[in-house]
Amino acid sequence: MTHQLSRFSKPAKLSAIAVITFAVLFLLWLMTPVLSQESLEEKVFNEVWQTINANFYDDTFNGVDWASQRDKYKPQALQARTREAFATVINQMLADLKTSHTYFYTPNETAYYQLLGIFQPDIQELPPAAKSLFPNGKYEYTGIGLFTKTMNGKTFVSAILDGSPAATAGVMVGDELLSVDGNPYQAIESFAGKAGQRVTLLIQRSADPTSQQAIDVTPQTFDTTTLFKEAQQASTQIIEQQDNRIGYIHIWSNAADFHQEQMLEELMFGELSRADGLVLDIRDGWGGGSIAYLNFFTGESPSVTSIRRNGDTFVANYRWQKPVVLLINEGSRSSKEIIAFGFRQANLGAIVGTTTAGAVVAGRGFVMQDGSLLYVAVADVLVDGNQRLEGKGVAPDIPVAFPLEYAAGVDPQKQQAIATLTTVLEQQNQP
Repeated sequence: MTHQLSRFSKPAKLSAIAVITFAVLFLLWLMTPVLSQESLEEKVFNEVWQTINANFYDDTFNGVDWASQRDKYKPQALQARTREAFATVINQMLADLKTSHTYFYTPNETAYYQLLGIFQPDIQELPPAAKSLFPNGKYEYTGIGLFTKTMNGKTFVSAILDGSPAATAGVMVGDELLSVDGNPYQAIESFAGKAGQRVTLLIQRSADPTSQQAIDVTPQTFDTTTLFKEAQQASTQIIEQQDNRIGYIHIWSNAADFHQEQMLEELMFGELSRADGLVLDIRDGWGGGSIAYLNFFTGESPSVTSIRRNGDTFVANYRWQKPVVLLINEGSRSSKEIIAFGFRQANLGAIVGTTTAGAVVAGRGFVMQDGSLLYVAVADVLVDGNQRLEGKGVAPDIPVAFPLEYAAGVDPQKQQAIATLTTVLEQQNQP
């Protein structure tokens, strides 16, 4: 290049150098987004590793050489081409810790928004990347109220929030989700920006392909700080069974006091107060929070009778003294498992379903600089000082499997719980 420039005058040389310099700077400018994205990925990987290093409850990291994990997984993470692939690598690294409440979530998952709603009181300030997702200042997402599970490469509806658009439209647990508006189902992307607009789900209800059907659903915007309380309220029902009134309520989240207060108000003063017995469903959803409401079933409290001037009488019982059956499954986690443990310890009634998740440590949410959410086990948990449920869970008294694929909305666990409670009530009514 020097040899070629020597053939030109000094102004021409300076002009050529300026052109070359501009070209180099222009190429660097074009490359900046790529470089910054790679740099952000590296920063987030380091942030995840350091957050675990500083906050994981066990300083031996369950026997894992945590420093070597950084060297092992960092190259893989930086080679990831998509945010989902990056998250997969992170979660492979976290899975080596073999501990619940330790996971990396992205804004493409409903769990991301639901956990932000649960952790809201502890989150002081969101980084800009996360704050931009919530222009109204609320932890919201648009959806139809589904939980899903991938089995044999297919996506099945594993649970449906009571009162949600999916429940209203007739979607059933066990349905295979084939598409949404002709595109593959995505928990967030399929419904983003479509609140109040009709979308069409193509589902398959049985193993027979001819059972495919289109279901129109209207997504709604969920406020994740109130989502589970609303579903809990919608689940409340009285089931007439052989002249018995069976009360039923589904505790979707155990994480906030107002969830528990709503249940207790319903049991003391609401429709469930008139039930002959109760099916308490703590399957799926989230744990967290206090287990104090167990005292309502185990404690000793007098009834209070209020008599008005006109003679109207109201009796408030501050303890549930009627038969109760507890429903659990592998989606019952965290403090819900402690509830199940205490329920059995107090001999309150039969426990029906499948063994709980064995996810009983204390978790905390950390928002990373790219807006992702890191869930970290920050404390071990022992029940009664020496019982560790992590990795073990609570087994049911009456095991009932729930074959999910193409279940067509049939819930054998709930059916068994109702039948068990009915038997208890019939025995009580015998002379």
